[in-house]
Amino acid sequence: MHKDSPHTPAIRGMDLTDWTLLITLSMIWGGAFFFNAVALRDLPPMLVVFGRISVGSLGLIAVVSMTHLEVRPHLHRWRQLAVLGVFNTALPFFLIVWGQQYIESGLAAVINATTPAFTILVAHFFTMDERFSMRKLSGAALGLGGVATLIGTDALVGFGDHVLGQLAVMGAALSYACASTYARRLTGIPPTVMGCIQLSAASLVMMPVVIIMTKPWELPMPGLDAIAAIVGLGLLCSTVASIIFFRLLTSSGATNISLVTLLIPFSASTLGITFLGEPFTMRLVLGMLIVSTAAILIDGRLRFRKRP
Repeated sequence: MHKDSPHTPAIRGMDLTDWTLLITLSMIWGGAFFFNAVALRDLPPMLVVFGRISVGSLGLIAVVSMTHLEVRPHLHRWRQLAVLGVFNTALPFFLIVWGQQYIESGLAAVINATTPAFTILVAHFFTMDERFSMRKLSGAALGLGGVATLIGTDALVGFGDHVLGQLAVMGAALSYACASTYARRLTGIPPTVMGCIQLSAASLVMMPVVIIMTKPWELPMPGLDAIAAIVGLGLLCSTVASIIFFRLLTSSGATNISLVTLLIPFSASTLGITFLGEPFTMRLVLGMLIVSTAAILIDGRLRFRKRP
């Protein structure tokens, strides 16, 4: 990974459209927890991940075809896009699924919320316009505290147990940070085309691993609800989400796009309150206020006042 080239477009602060897209992305990825829960009733975790990625790539291929976007001019960069597919999709999905076999989902969400901190550090060394600052790092720490407030201290019970599972989820957070920073070097590629090629590459990388580890031909036929959940994961949480993700990454940078990991737990809670009748608590309000403050601190709208 190298520093940005002179042709890399400079990022800007997030405007109302960017914030709307970021919240929409967090809602989509927050809904992935529901789809995962349904799909995992009939399918092993690795097959759920592969189904999500492969259906998502097919959805993006269809979008590229319908919109008549040119893919061929960008195929010479397939190696870079394959690397992006591994570190932005295949590797972190695998690490999270593997880690959640040993740790609770609440603890996994708290560890995953370290993504902005990792991104701040990685982007400092490998970009020219996303430099490290105490403001950003303070915002990342504050956001992590907000996520922990929402989930509650019960999620931290067992911290220190199953260290390998925790390290796997933390490795996924680091992988996301490296991928979003690396993706900024891939200039001149439309977001939909970038998502299409990187998801297709991730599918090809995962295919032999899934065949060896799950032996799908030996599994019983999944139910219609599990199949529908895989389709939802693929088309909504991968196809649509990839288009939004790369659109935001181009305009707002790696650090700002990493804020989505702070918002996902709140989106999942909001969906649970709206559609599943889960209770509304003041802990949700307090956590959301903390994370909102952290987000505007990282984005730069809230700054520390310098002493004269």
